[in-house]
Amino acid sequence: MILRSSLRPVFRQAAQLPRSTAANSFSKPHAIRLTVASYRLLSSETKAAIDKAVASKPIVLFMKGTPETPQCGFSRASIQILGLQGVDPNKFAAFNVLEDEELRQGLKEYSDWPTIPQLYLQKEFVGGCDILMTMHQNGELSQVLEKSDVLVPAEPPKES
Repeated sequence: MILRSSLRPVFRQAAQLPRSTAANSFSKPHAIRLTVASYRLLSSETKAAIDKAVASKPIVLFMKGTPETPQCGFSRASIQILGLQGVDPNKFAAFNVLEDEELRQGLKEYSDWPTIPQLYLQKEFVGGCDILMTMHQNGELSQVLEKSDVLVPAEPPKES
């Protein structure tokens, strides 16, 4: 899995990128859109850095800790779910929000979601650990991940 150890340099170097506020591609009740209030409180520098991070890979997880050493149970559960689903490490990025308080608070405003971890798929917010768990249990997550082509390709059957 790819790990971004620090976002502080990204915050300083990120260019202003437009973010579409179009409806989330998931037409589920848990889909979240930016609100005017949350967008207004988010600095343009932080927003640009988060935009850049979200666009860095097809699947992005903002978590407490790293995939190798999660620092909370919800982050650990999210990593385990993604592992069970077979997410391709080459299409995955994780960002440790504990390394930067500005990122941690800005992310909550960016997604209008109060908790960490947060999962983004194809630049769209999916949800937190509770949403991942529900989608994993009902089979929806595997369908969405397969459709998004972020899973490790299946090995062809070996000939005997």
